[in-house]
Amino acid sequence: MLAQQIVAEVACREWLEQDLYLALSKAWPYQSLSQADFTAVVKMLSDGYHTRRGRRGAYLHRDVVNGVLRSRKGARLTAIMNGGAIPDQFDYDVILQPEGLFIGTLNEDFAFESIPGDIFQLGNTSYRMLKIESGKVYVEDAHGQSPNIPFWFGEAPGRSKELSQAVSDLTSTLDRLLEQGEAQARDFINQQLALPAHVADQLYTYLATAKASLSVLPSFQNIIFERFFDETGDMHFVIHSVYGSRINKAWGLALRKRFCRKFNFELQAAANENNVVLSLGSTHSFPLAEPAGYLKAQSVKDVLVQALLAAPMFPTRWRWVANTALAVPRMRSGKKVPAIFQRNDAEDLIAVVFPDQIACAENIGGDREIPDHPLVQQTLRDCLHELMDIDGLQEVLKGIESGAIKIIPCDLAAPSPMAQEIINAKPYAFLDDTPAEERRTLAIQQRRFGNPQEAAEIGRLNPDAIARVREEAWPVVRNADELHDALVILGFMTEQEVNPVYPSNKADSLINNLAMLVELQEQNRAAVIDLPNGQKLWVTAERLFELRVLFPESLCIPPIEPITSNSINTSEDALRELIRSRLEGLVAVTAQQLAAPLGMEIRLIEQALLSLEQQGVVMRGRYTPGATIDEWCERGLLARIHRYTLKQLRNEIEPISPADFMRFLFQWHRLHDPLTGEAGMDKVLRQLEGYNMPAAFWEHEILAKRIKPYFASELDQLCA
Repeated sequence: MLAQQIVAEVACREWLEQDLYLALSKAWPYQSLSQADFTAVVKMLSDGYHTRRGRRGAYLHRDVVNGVLRSRKGARLTAIMNGGAIPDQFDYDVILQPEGLFIGTLNEDFAFESIPGDIFQLGNTSYRMLKIESGKVYVEDAHGQSPNIPFWFGEAPGRSKELSQAVSDLTSTLDRLLEQGEAQARDFINQQLALPAHVADQLYTYLATAKASLSVLPSFQNIIFERFFDETGDMHFVIHSVYGSRINKAWGLALRKRFCRKFNFELQAAANENNVVLSLGSTHSFPLAEPAGYLKAQSVKDVLVQALLAAPMFPTRWRWVANTALAVPRMRSGKKVPAIFQRNDAEDLIAVVFPDQIACAENIGGDREIPDHPLVQQTLRDCLHELMDIDGLQEVLKGIESGAIKIIPCDLAAPSPMAQEIINAKPYAFLDDTPAEERRTLAIQQRRFGNPQEAAEIGRLNPDAIARVREEAWPVVRNADELHDALVILGFMTEQEVNPVYPSNKADSLINNLAMLVELQEQNRAAVIDLPNGQKLWVTAERLFELRVLFPESLCIPPIEPITSNSINTSEDALRELIRSRLEGLVAVTAQQLAAPLGMEIRLIEQALLSLEQQGVVMRGRYTPGATIDEWCERGLLARIHRYTLKQLRNEIEPISPADFMRFLFQWHRLHDPLTGEAGMDKVLRQLEGYNMPAAFWEHEILAKRIKPYFASELDQLCA
């Protein structure tokens, strides 16, 4: 804005550079304007926006010797035609056909995502799209058909700190009252908030079900980390934070960058006023509370700057700043510059001012180097302090580091009621440029919660589901080849594991397994190895090398030759691969259980598990009911447990058969047991009140079948 006003002032008359600085610094918006910043803008306007473009974009003559500023040719006309600070959103005009009337505008992103035939609402009327052209959408009246609601970026300003504080006060108050009971919470909503009855009931149900699933409601003192699997087995990480979208967007972008660097995976992310969602891939596995320490208050600004450079917000804000600074004119030769030309001009400008921003990723080593250019610095400032709130995020992180803000982790089988909002977020909440139709959140199957009791169930894994997956994960052995395969998959088997976990006849199974083991021993494909702790392990030649690395002095019967592996170089590698294999057949086991067969220190097993966790192979938690220490589970098996848990919950609300429904209807309408008398007539009429049926059918088809004997006089008496 300063560049635009300097051009306008100098276009009107000649100015001494120092006098212009003093005049501008007396204005309230520029009261803190430094001489260095003013000089940098003047230099940009006199030398051109970048030296590589020459003076083609210069608007001023600067006499450095005498300190005088004069305007160049075209500066006055450019300032007049391109003045103003309101950015162009490039909205599409909506034209009603066949009249050809202009009836409003649509955001360009909404127009991009729509196709002819879509129905949307504009004002109080629904319209059907006929054709979408550059800058225009042709529509016809949809005559009241069910529409979508379009969105505009301008309809989503960030919530103020004061309003966020009010939301926090409400949730913390209701959190406390819900602990005391339903009556206290309902009384507060009905009396203190003075809401209509149906609205108060909806608010209570929403917050009560959210508390039942999350155990606590989010507030300024409590931030909830929620994690769950979707239908494809991918995970989603939701942060419930009521600090508003400006802080949440900054947090989400910075976390996305940290996850990218830690796991080498580009995340999809979105943020709104109350939530942040990160859609995780198969390489992510970490303790749920761990991301709270990924960012530090002192360094988060540098991380966020690097993150926002790759976000869709930066090109848009860059174009807005370039428009305002007259670097990319919006009007030329008396005509509006088309949107595509403005975008291209803005991209050409950034290519010379900030080449790292659009450079090939293969040529960038480390962080992008930020140039000390007025337009770049202004764009970063707008992103950090207007679109986002970096100062507020630093305060939140300081609270987390000091313990003033608590982090509550919640591993759930399905998204909580409070996660529904961010899962269905509009594109203006997206923190990456993935199209709406390709979002990973589309794979999340959502469910309705009728009461807090139902919502509380999503926080618990079904013990039957755990038992079922434990049974399915253990290999089924029916012949020698399948036994060999099972030994390769599991790494080894102990004597106690020789019997299948769920055999029909243990004695027969033991005899069969021993016979198959002897067959493998005769073929030199398997052996029994004696460990120093006295444990005997069944192992194949393919996995013997790993055990030899761990226990070089162990005795092998028969003495077969192990098959070497180029990927096993150290004992840590061997132990990690054995633990990985064991977890393919064992479900929700502790480090102590994994260490017992090998007779190794718990510390070594935990190191191997942590290494596998970093690779995204295993996850830890307390999955079985009553567990007091962390359990470990292979990622795919845990996802299967979640699916089975959800399936069980869905089966409980599975639709009934048509025959059962018809039986209910016959009973409900008393067709199998008709009523009698005026009292029965009154009940039937109240039940059917408002039902639309021609008058000729009421007596013969409706009332006579529900009331026996039926007398028309009784109907006359009730209507009298």
